[in-house]
Amino acid sequence: MDEGKRGRRAGGEDSSGRAPGEKKSKKRNSRRRGGGRREPVRLAALDLGTNNCRLLIAAPRGRDFRIVDAFSRIVRLGEGLSQSGVLSENAMERTIAALAVCAEKIERRSVTHMRCIATQACRGARNGLEFLEKASARTGLQFDIISTEEEARLSVAGCAELLDKDAEAGLVFDIGGGSTELSWVRRNEKDGRIEIAAWTSLPFGVVSIAEKWGGRDMNAQTYAAVVAEARAAVARIGDPAGMRESFVSDRAHLLGTSGTVTSIAGVHLGLPRYRRDKVDGLWLTIEDARGVTEKLRVMRFEERAAEPCIGEERADLVVSGCAILEALQAEWPASRVRVADRGLREGILADLARQARQSRKR
Repeated sequence: MDEGKRGRRAGGEDSSGRAPGEKKSKKRNSRRRGGGRREPVRLAALDLGTNNCRLLIAAPRGRDFRIVDAFSRIVRLGEGLSQSGVLSENAMERTIAALAVCAEKIERRSVTHMRCIATQACRGARNGLEFLEKASARTGLQFDIISTEEEARLSVAGCAELLDKDAEAGLVFDIGGGSTELSWVRRNEKDGRIEIAAWTSLPFGVVSIAEKWGGRDMNAQTYAAVVAEARAAVARIGDPAGMRESFVSDRAHLLGTSGTVTSIAGVHLGLPRYRRDKVDGLWLTIEDARGVTEKLRVMRFEERAAEPCIGEERADLVVSGCAILEALQAEWPASRVRVADRGLREGILADLARQARQSRKR
């Protein structure tokens, strides 16, 4: 089986064949205090990607959860990976430093159920598993290298409630650092649940495109070439779920969960600082989105870096993300896109919350 479609565990184990909610998450059973009272359940989801290291810690609330702590740092673990095929020493050290912060937060918050996942950078690097074993030895965190299918499932689970209830279908996209996940979804007519009808993973993201084409300064010709290349890749997928007519007739919409779309939303709103409460769930027309992507494309690096919802760390990557978004919009036309500042980590937390409820019933 292709490693891109198979989950692995740091230490070399194969996690294929497990049910999606049972994929080897590291889980500590709720401990009991004196007198038999259980300690409060705390959940942690750690997502280590090509560009970011992101942690959410939550407490269950009914069938949902509330966030009690969070951490996010741009680590660029996949820096240079597209050329060398390996994770560099500097990138690994930066990442382990961020993971040490996560481990401290997890310990301080007395987390009882957790899952740490690694995506494209560790899937694709020849030394990805070796790096995670080193990270585990130094931080105590154990990682699953998840498959692209599992990555798509978790992303959809985390943002599915933002799909328009009147829409026939949606295309959920997650523009990552080293890959882009696409999931065609529809609502089950019987119970209203969101189901993935088809999914795929494109082998490029904002970091790999920026390294190939140059992200700091991308002229109009280069940008057009990136859009054309990305669009051709999307076109080769075809119509795997038979949903194209729903998009053409405006009965479906795009749903984006990534730093690209949240940055575009923040710039569109003119926010003086990023605000999740303003961005998460925001609707953008295609004209709105294209207006911002063109604005960002013609800006100099320094101007993009000065945008409060982009900053210097993303200024050389956001235009690559804009090109991918433009390619998606061209191949899957819809009049609007909804922005989700939620996704993979929230999907993990939903799995963990369900596991915690089940364990408490026993």
